[in-house]
Amino acid sequence: MNRIYEELFILRPDITEEEVAPVVDQLRAVVTNAGGTVDKEERWGVRKLAYKIEKRNEGFYVLLQITCPATTVKELERRLRVNDNILKYLTVRIDEKLKWLDKRRKEREKRAARRPAPQAPPPALPGEEIRPAMPAAPGAPMPGAPGSAPAGAAPAGAAPAPAAPAAPAPPAAAPAAPAPEAATETPKE
Repeated sequence: MNRIYEELFILRPDITEEEVAPVVDQLRAVVTNAGGTVDKEERWGVRKLAYKIEKRNEGFYVLLQITCPATTVKELERRLRVNDNILKYLTVRIDEKLKWLDKRRKEREKRAARRPAPQAPPPALPGEEIRPAMPAAPGAPMPGAPGSAPAGAAPAGAAPAPAAPAAPAPPAAAPAAPAPEAATETPKE
């Protein structure tokens, strides 16, 4: 049974591109002779290693995605182990992961098909303006915000707030005008 694998191997960093080609061609020949296919080949080039391998800080990375039986993977790994140019290799079976991703994609599409289309807002009538909700006064604190005092309480260290203006009195026969000096005087305690 053919399965999908990713084969990542790291070659010595001082190896040239011409020396990489025979190694990749040899692995490609092993896979095709066993009835498999090389689906993807990526040469990442020289990259820094996470830790030193054989006193080297860099390596030439090559990634192969192959479809082949498990016996072929054993032969590939044997050849990678014997080759002196190869520092490390890693084989990962990805067909289960691809199957899982495909299943998740189908479930998402099914849920999207069941979900009703979003409703468009009703068109505005002529002459109506759409305004965002804003607080009554620009400098007024938001209720419940940190640092805001409860309704009717004065902030700490502030002078007491003046009394709210009273409701307008019904018109009287003779309106009384306040004295100018009364408006400038402050109450004494």
